[in-house]
Amino acid sequence: MLTEPVFWLAPAGVLAGVVFAVLFYRDMLRQDAGSAQMQRIGGHVQRGAMAYLAQQYRIMLLVFLILAALFATLAFGLDVQSRYLPVLFLAGGLFSALAGYVGMQTATRASVRTAAAARYSLAASLRVAFRSGAVMGLAVVSLGLGNVVAWFLFATTFMPAARGEGAGLVLVTTTGLSFGMGASLQALFARVGGGIYTKAADVGADLVGKLERGIPEDDPRNPAVIADNVGDNVGDVAGMGADLFESYCGSLLAAAALGAAAWSQDPAMQLKAIIAPLAIAGLGILLSVCGVFLVTTKEGAGQKQLLSSLSRGINASAALIVLASAGVLHLLGVANAWGLWGAVVAGLVTGMVVGRATEYATSPGYAPTRKVAAQAEGGAATTLIAGLGTGMQSTAIPVLAVAVGTLLAFLCASGFDLNQLNQGLYGVAIAAVGMLSTLGITLASDAYGPIADNAGGNAEMCELGPEVRERTDALDSLGNTTAATGKGFAIGSAALTALALIASYIEVVRLELLRRGETLLTLDGGRSVPLAEASLQDFMAHYNVTLLNPVVLAAMFIGAMAAFVFSGMTIQAVGRAAAAMVEEVRRQFREDPGILRGDSEPDYARCVEISTLGAQREMIAPALLAVMVPVLTGLLLGVAGVIGLLAGGLAAGFVLAVFLSNAGGAWDNAKKYVEEGHHGGKNSRAHQAAVIGDTVGDPLKDTAGPSLNILVKLMSIVAIVMAGVTVGFSLL
Repeated sequence: MLTEPVFWLAPAGVLAGVVFAVLFYRDMLRQDAGSAQMQRIGGHVQRGAMAYLAQQYRIMLLVFLILAALFATLAFGLDVQSRYLPVLFLAGGLFSALAGYVGMQTATRASVRTAAAARYSLAASLRVAFRSGAVMGLAVVSLGLGNVVAWFLFATTFMPAARGEGAGLVLVTTTGLSFGMGASLQALFARVGGGIYTKAADVGADLVGKLERGIPEDDPRNPAVIADNVGDNVGDVAGMGADLFESYCGSLLAAAALGAAAWSQDPAMQLKAIIAPLAIAGLGILLSVCGVFLVTTKEGAGQKQLLSSLSRGINASAALIVLASAGVLHLLGVANAWGLWGAVVAGLVTGMVVGRATEYATSPGYAPTRKVAAQAEGGAATTLIAGLGTGMQSTAIPVLAVAVGTLLAFLCASGFDLNQLNQGLYGVAIAAVGMLSTLGITLASDAYGPIADNAGGNAEMCELGPEVRERTDALDSLGNTTAATGKGFAIGSAALTALALIASYIEVVRLELLRRGETLLTLDGGRSVPLAEASLQDFMAHYNVTLLNPVVLAAMFIGAMAAFVFSGMTIQAVGRAAAAMVEEVRRQFREDPGILRGDSEPDYARCVEISTLGAQREMIAPALLAVMVPVLTGLLLGVAGVIGLLAGGLAAGFVLAVFLSNAGGAWDNAKKYVEEGHHGGKNSRAHQAAVIGDTVGDPLKDTAGPSLNILVKLMSIVAIVMAGVTVGFSLL
């Protein structure tokens, strides 16, 4: 591996990402933090965010230690797992948590500095917010790629079985998938817990503050306003970062595992197939850094100019990776280099199409959201009906884009030969790597959103001048667009990554059978083939993985059901946590009338505490569902059942995630469109209906929808990690 010059693009990208993340962070700290009042408000948000993280990480530490002990028992006691599993599991969780911590520290400090910069210049405030978001983006990709590279270097240096080629490298790559288990579990807690936290605070603030008391958003008299601002960071910085960290690592590990398996009989090509995704990812980090420097704007820029400046950086990075990846694949000398390049392009284009489709469905600049806003004149019922219809219709383009992108990636990588399953599935994994290759800058645009939102809240609470609010409103409006696009991107990348992980599952099953001493795979008619040389088609035949097998069909229904039950659990969790928040806000208004007059300060800390405890308590049940369903399915229905479960969960979870996210986004932006003065403006009947729609949509777009990304990936990872248990102890 070390002898391939192209391999060094990966560590070079990691180093560049770390260096520029540190530089951007230090540059942010040097900016003016504003007045004493601005710093006091910002301090409330920062302390609340870090208190939440500390509480979550304490719970996560306990969970991870218990599971690591369980995995150690399975590995060293029952010998049904790799002995590296406990360490890789802990490493995945640790570095995902570290990325979230870095992002949270940066975002909570950057928002007050963005507001301070907005007192003088729109361009300066955009620079502070976006480069602070880039700290999160670069931290995620650098830590993710760095750990994958470190594992391969360690394994090929110190694992005797990995020093050879063929089966040795298959062992290394499939074992590395265990790293994804830790990242996935941490992402689930971050996404679900963060989503419950932010929406409990948001719903509580809106229901009592806006609807009952008629006070504006981000009003310092609202006791839940600080918890609401903290929630933006908890959900959209730490949660989104953990989600995409998981997708990023999962796509790299799955691509390496599928590449090693596809060319296990060709040692020279096998090594190149492992290096290719790492090199593309390293190149993507380097080009993402270049793209960050292209995001600038002029003073007085409007919404279109601001969006154009962000798009310029992202599109430039994407265009450069398209050109540069072709050179990398040819320099590496991989077989069918143009076909693999086509898979990279298919992944990038799919990500862009999904993002643009999400923007069209949820932006107030387009017809779907404006139609929802128009329906608000008829009341809450028509608003809700219109939003549901918009969300359902909005699934068409993203689903078709992922379907077409998957087929194109498969066909390009397989040389348009449907019988070349191994090479085709490797192409699908490479497409996922391609989609996520510019994650450094695309995640920067996502993390920018809550920074700009908090900056606007700080400016409102500190009663800064109208020109400052105009600038922060422009940044916040841009942040709403990037947040919606980012959710679509996260969903699309989750679908491709989960598909690649499902394909990797068979390779792990093969490894576990070999570990148990099996040498032959029995097929129909009593025929058998050597296990080490069996194709994917052979495994499908051996386990009877067809839709005519009732076990597979039943498991597909269970997988689809799991997506809906999981969503219902997270939505109800928000409802229960929000009810506690509503009661607390009402209590404070009732017991201290001076709060509404502005004579006394609300107890912000109590609302932060309620959201924190509610989120930690409510996220346990969904997490247990995500982990236990694939384990029990494997024990009861065997390998065929697990494959059916994962396929059903992916299909239903992907479509449901798009629907929930886009319906909620349409309601949210319809409310903002009304507040701009359309259909009667603020305090009108249409506005009240739009606020109800937004309140209903909040847990859909920020909790249930994004959490489904984690569910489809986590079920695949759990199935992979527990493959040894399934092979050894399943009833069927």
